[in-house]
Amino acid sequence: MKRIYISFFGLLFTIMMNSCQDKVDLIVYNATVYTMNENLGNTTAFVVNDGRFIAVGGEELLEKYSGRKLDLQGLPVYPGFIDSHCHFMSLGLSLQQVDLRGTQSFEEVISKVKDFAKNKDLKAIVGRGWDQNDWEERTLPEKSELDDLFPDIPVALRRIDGHALLVNQKALDLAGIDETTEIAGGTIIKKNGKLTGVLVDTPMQLVNAILPKPSKEDKIKALQEASKIGFENGLTTVSVAGMDKEDIYLVDSLHKAGALEMRVYAMISNTKENMDHFLSVGPLQTDKLNVRSFKVYADGALGSRGAALKEPYSDLKSHKGEFITSKDSLEKLAYRLATSPFQMNTHAIGDGANKAVLEAYKKALVFSDDPRWRVEHAQIIDTADLKLFNRKIIPSVQPTHATSDMYWAEDRLGASRLEGAYANKALLEQSGRIALGTDFPVEEVNPFLTYYAAVARQDTNAFPEGGYLPQNKLSRMEALNGMTLWGAYANFEEDIKGSIEVGKVADFIILDRDIVRVNEKRIPKARIVATILDGNIVYSNRIN
Repeated sequence: MKRIYISFFGLLFTIMMNSCQDKVDLIVYNATVYTMNENLGNTTAFVVNDGRFIAVGGEELLEKYSGRKLDLQGLPVYPGFIDSHCHFMSLGLSLQQVDLRGTQSFEEVISKVKDFAKNKDLKAIVGRGWDQNDWEERTLPEKSELDDLFPDIPVALRRIDGHALLVNQKALDLAGIDETTEIAGGTIIKKNGKLTGVLVDTPMQLVNAILPKPSKEDKIKALQEASKIGFENGLTTVSVAGMDKEDIYLVDSLHKAGALEMRVYAMISNTKENMDHFLSVGPLQTDKLNVRSFKVYADGALGSRGAALKEPYSDLKSHKGEFITSKDSLEKLAYRLATSPFQMNTHAIGDGANKAVLEAYKKALVFSDDPRWRVEHAQIIDTADLKLFNRKIIPSVQPTHATSDMYWAEDRLGASRLEGAYANKALLEQSGRIALGTDFPVEEVNPFLTYYAAVARQDTNAFPEGGYLPQNKLSRMEALNGMTLWGAYANFEEDIKGSIEVGKVADFIILDRDIVRVNEKRIPKARIVATILDGNIVYSNRIN
């Protein structure tokens, strides 16, 4: 491959002037352009002016327009990627905490926490990323070592999925949690009647309430760092799965001040305060921010056994998981939102939770023509319930969850329940569209891992042969749609982004290889050459 260097100011741009031509900001040519518009198909050139695409076609555009020209020498161009489900600020804040991702034992967790705390005057220790399913002993950790090491400050270590928390005794004491504490919507795990320090779902809120809150400056830094990481990975829009109104307005203020560039589709966290406010003021939409949906939690996560199943877990016969939002509350909420301009986007992992959400949607959406309500994750579904998905309901899934969970999912579920697990292809066939995301920082930000998991259903070592539950592989174009145009559609934004078409915002990315045609094994190694937002380079890289 020829060496190409893309600087912040230009990508081998040359200026050509001709009085007979229309002057524009940028002409991209000699490229492999995936427009994602079926009528346009693939092209080789397009024109950008004032932050929008104004022409799409072939080399004839060079004769009609003058301005800065970029010869891509055959490199592939795609619309900017849309991550349809992520935790944007959490990614940035995680950089300020103990990073426990990839730890192979609880001993390694302890070692990382000790290193983080060394020579620091901390009021609390917060971390995220442990996963007991990656350890030789796949049992939940216990707090005793944390108690010995940190008797005087609270320690809170969040599991990779965000749905379980390991805390020390100091944190339990400050939160007012003891052996008699009971709280609906989750589990306080005990062993022989004693607290282990592990809290699943709703009880975590009691600890969160006593931990130091990030300052406004911490949040701004987190958002800016997360934006930088997103651009480096080819993301131009992030759909953020849960934000409080204060954080939404912070994003809005940063956009207006020019201090944050990433486009944000913000799902409002389902609290009474948030709901009362936004149902009163209505949706909010600017050039960079779109607020017209609520994020609801039906249940927890499979890895921490918080997912609500119809029948008990195969590896814990006494337990079926928990509903975070009860079936009755889901129905009432669905009816309330069905008469509003807001979308309902509900986290549902277990087959019990998915059925409850789908039935609530069905009842509430009888008179709605185009609600585009979403089921976030749609992870474990009874095959008998797949028919409850339809063109009104969009599955929003994260393909890497399948390849992360595949090593232990059967232990949790048994073989029969896997028939409806991670059923991306079946969901697409039912709904007509599917939105793809990463769920970062639960999974990596890298969208090429999303794409690879969707089409290959393998880890980066090509395991398992033939793919995990291969009947649910997506085609390469289906996966690409899920990361571009269908992601925009799921946000009610298909008229302004998601494809390279005249009139849409000029958000596009240049890659070092064509992920639609390259050998499957080479997809995870794809690199972003440049990320362009509104026709401006927000990230560039040097490649060979």
